[in-house]
This record gives sequence, C-alpha cells and structure tokens, in this order.
Amino acid sequence: MTDATQHPMDGPTPDDALRQAKAADSVDDQGRLLAADGTPLKRSLARSLRVQKIRALALIAPLLLFVLVTFIAPIADMLFRSVENEIVPETLPRTVQLIGDWDHNSGEAPDAELFEAFYYDMAIAAQLKNHTRLGTRLNYEQTGISSLFRQSGRDIEDIGDVYVDQFEDLDEAWEEPATWLALMGDADWRDSYMEWFEGEQAGAPPAFQPSAAASEALPRTVEMYTLFSEFTADARRDSLAEDEPWPVAYTALYQDLTAQPSATAPFEGEMATLVGAAEDAVADFETVDFRSYFIDEIDEDWGNPEVWATIQTFSGPFTAGYFLNAVDMQETPDGVAMQPDDQRIYGLLFKRTMFMSLTITFCCIALGYPVAYLLATLPMRSANLLMILVLLPFWTSLLVRTSAWKVMLQQQGVINDVLVWLGLVGDGSRLVMINNQFGTIVAMTHILLPFMILPMYSVMSTIPPSYVRAAKSLGATNWTAFWRVYFPQSVPGIGAGSILVFILAIGYYITPEIVGGTTGTFISNRIAYHISSSLNWGLAAALGTILLGVVLILYWAYDRIVGIDNVKLGG
Repeated sequence: MTDATQHPMDGPTPDDALRQAKAADSVDDQGRLLAADGTPLKRSLARSLRVQKIRALALIAPLLLFVLVTFIAPIADMLFRSVENEIVPETLPRTVQLIGDWDHNSGEAPDAELFEAFYYDMAIAAQLKNHTRLGTRLNYEQTGISSLFRQSGRDIEDIGDVYVDQFEDLDEAWEEPATWLALMGDADWRDSYMEWFEGEQAGAPPAFQPSAAASEALPRTVEMYTLFSEFTADARRDSLAEDEPWPVAYTALYQDLTAQPSATAPFEGEMATLVGAAEDAVADFETVDFRSYFIDEIDEDWGNPEVWATIQTFSGPFTAGYFLNAVDMQETPDGVAMQPDDQRIYGLLFKRTMFMSLTITFCCIALGYPVAYLLATLPMRSANLLMILVLLPFWTSLLVRTSAWKVMLQQQGVINDVLVWLGLVGDGSRLVMINNQFGTIVAMTHILLPFMILPMYSVMSTIPPSYVRAAKSLGATNWTAFWRVYFPQSVPGIGAGSILVFILAIGYYITPEIVGGTTGTFISNRIAYHISSSLNWGLAAALGTILLGVVLILYWAYDRIVGIDNVKLGG
C-alpha cells in the first residue's frame, strides 16, 4: 500500500517513528534512545540509579555502622572466643613443639627434654605474669592445674638461682648489668642505648641488637636476654644498664657454655677472657635435672601424666573444648567423651530454658489475648485508659517489679498471708512459690505480658467489626463467629507477640537470678556467671553461640510452619 492509499487510522510505521526520532535528535545512529544531554538513555538511567543508591547508602551509613559495631562485631567476637585457644601455644611454644611426640598412654610423665623446654617456657611466663592466666585456662579442663601453675611460677626462679650463684661466685662481673650489655649487645646498639640511658636521646630505648659473636656462641642466652630487653622496654621498668637479667638467662648461659666446643672463639678482649674462664669452670658446676626438680622439689603433680595430657590436648591455637563442655562432653587425648554424671548440667539447663520460655510465652498468650481483645473492642476513650494500665509496668524499674514478686511469693509474703487468712491453707502448710520454676514463670509472665498485648492489640484494632456482625447475620453463633472469622485474622498478632516474648524470655537472667533459686534459673544465668565470676569467657561464648543457634532454628521452624510474612504489627 502506498502513502497515498494508507488508511489514516493506521498511524506511522516503526520506520517512520525512528526517522522522526532521529530528526528530533533523540536516537543515535545505532538506534539507541538519547537523553536530553545527548548520552544514551540506558547509560543515563544507570548513572541516575547509581547516584540514588549512593545517596541511600549515605543516609543509612550511620545506622549500618552502629549495627556493625554494637551487634555484628560482638557476635563475631563471641564466635571467635568460643574456639580460640592461643594462650597455650603462645605461653608454652617450646613445650607445644615437643609434647606432640609424647605418648599419653605411657602412664609416665614426659622425658627430660620436654621438661627442659617447659622450664624455659614457665620461667619466661612467670616473669611476664602469664603463667596464672594459662593455669586458669587449663583449670577449666582439669581442676587443680591453676594452683599448680601458680605455685610453680613462684618456685621456678630457684632453678635459675642455682646457676646465678655459681656464676657470680666465679666472677663478680657476672652480676654487673654492664657486663651483659658488653657481652650481648652489638657495638653500635650499645652506643645508641647509652645515649638514651644518659638522657641524650628522647623517646623509647632503641630495640636490642645482639652482637654477631654472642649470636654465634651463646644462642640460648641471646634469646633469653632479648626477651628480657623487650620486657624492660615495654614495661618501662629498670633499664638494661641498671638491672641484671632474669635467672633463666644464667641457666641458658650454662647450657650454651657446655654445648659449644669453644664459646670464646668469637669474642675478643675482656669478654673472651670472661667467657673463657666460665667455660673452663662450668664442668664443675652443680647442675639441675629439670625433670626431677619439677617433680621432687616444686610439686609432685608434675609427675602426673593427666596434667601433661591436658596440656597436650589443648596445645593447638583452636579448640572445640568449649562447645563440647557446653553440651556436657569433653575433649580428651583419646577423643570426645561424656562428662561425669555429676558434672552434666548444661543439657538440663538448656531443656529447662526452652520449657520455661515456652511456658511463659503460652501464659502470656492466655492472659494477653482477652486484654488485647477488650482493648480493641472498647470505645476509644475507655481503651486508652486501659492502655495506660498496660503500659504502667514500663514506668517501673525491672528490679523493683522483680523484687515485689519476691516479697509477694515468699512463704511469709502477701499471697500466703491472704490464703491463710481465707483458710485455704494452714499456717504450717504455706505454699512454696519462690526460688523455684513457679516463681520464675509468674514473675517473667508479668514482666513480659505487655510485649504480648501490644502486638496483638495492634493487629486486632485493624479487624473490621462488620466481619463478625456479618457472620452472625448469616446464622453463626458468637463462638463460631469468633473462631471462624475473628481469630484467624488475629493470628499474625499472636505470632508477632510470641516471637517477641519467647526471644526476650530465653535470654533473661536478672529475674530468674532473683526469684529462680536453683531450679528456676536459665542457661543465661550460667552465661552471666562465666562472664562475670569464673571469667571463663570461652565457655560463655560457646553457650551463647548455641543459644543463638537454637533461636535461629526455632525462628526457621516458625517461618516454615506459620510463615514469617504472616507476622505483622498491624496495618
């Protein structure tokens, strides 16, 4: 059909529209639509969307940063603490390197070589005050190790003092800090250090640099002196020019002199003479057998293979021991085993926490639903007055409300006095309602009830009353109209309130601590105990992680059964 015969209602063809757009400079040669500035429309829209996303991100950045710092970071730290075990390999690096070859089933303590490595680790840890922290960590796995490490830290210097006395008796120069500076340090470092010591150089002292001669002839001594110098610089205590080294450095000096064929060779002048005299004399020194000294002089428990098996089991930088303890199991050299019967408490606490949290949630539903229904059906003025009563507990301290229940529920409390006055119970048969599960359920139901009422009221207030009236007009009874029409529409409010109350209940610890006694406490009370009292943060982190996992699993199950999309707070 030609243009002359084209029907006027047909309109322009696609080719005609494209030619018109090109004529208006809105399409390029490749057929792409152009924006007003001449750029392709698709690229312009992408740039505009990108700018909008950046602006939105900038708006939420403060909140996002706050959540990361106060929520995500603590959870990540908790997860790490539940498996972290770096204190053992960091404090006992030489022992950890050798203890893997020891057979814990031999029935005997390790050999002398491992005791020698342990001596150096313990001597350094005692100077750095790390041995008590290590003992506390291992004491979580075997009771009594903490006191063993503490006692050994006090007595460990006696081994080094045996060599200190003999070197100083040989030559008084060995008790002079200047002798050790000249023997251990590089010449350039000594000049720089003395400038700092005499006040000619400000700031921190220069880092210790050993001499090539000392590093070659006395490697163990250099290692101990380097640690001593780092401790002195970090702690800002007496300078190297004022204090002689730790006793362990003298032990290392003795072992270097007895191990080297000729320790004097690398030295010159006075140092060669001093070291040469010591090298000739050490053959007659009184020596210490590390294994015998630890077992016979410090504590006989060092001969107990179970102590060394515990160190061996937890010698890695990471451990599953905290999680195993949290489920009443333990990590042993032979593998995973159950805890003794009298130490299995966490499984019971988890079951009790779940049972009581669910009970509190159902109690809140049973008590809160009628109140929310009443609030939603009353006139606005009356509903507002009752809402003030619902919100009134929020204006009172949690401790005050919990303490009030403690007064009311005790055997000489208000409730028992009323029951005795009414003659319902005898004066000698007063009810025990405190320091047990009943007291915890009552107090926590009262405290968490508003958290159930408010979501249910929010949903019920949006349900049109005409639905129930329509059902009744069609012949439904009051009960049928409520159960078939009203209740299904209120279920989202029940779900929202249940999730809120359950999650709050499962993590409560103040109220159970006050009114729960020994049978009404939650797993959260044990977590608080390990954080504030026993300082077993690893076990507390493992318990918290498991509790978090349980909540997430229940949340997933709720989503699968009910559907989280059906949970709402009204609207």
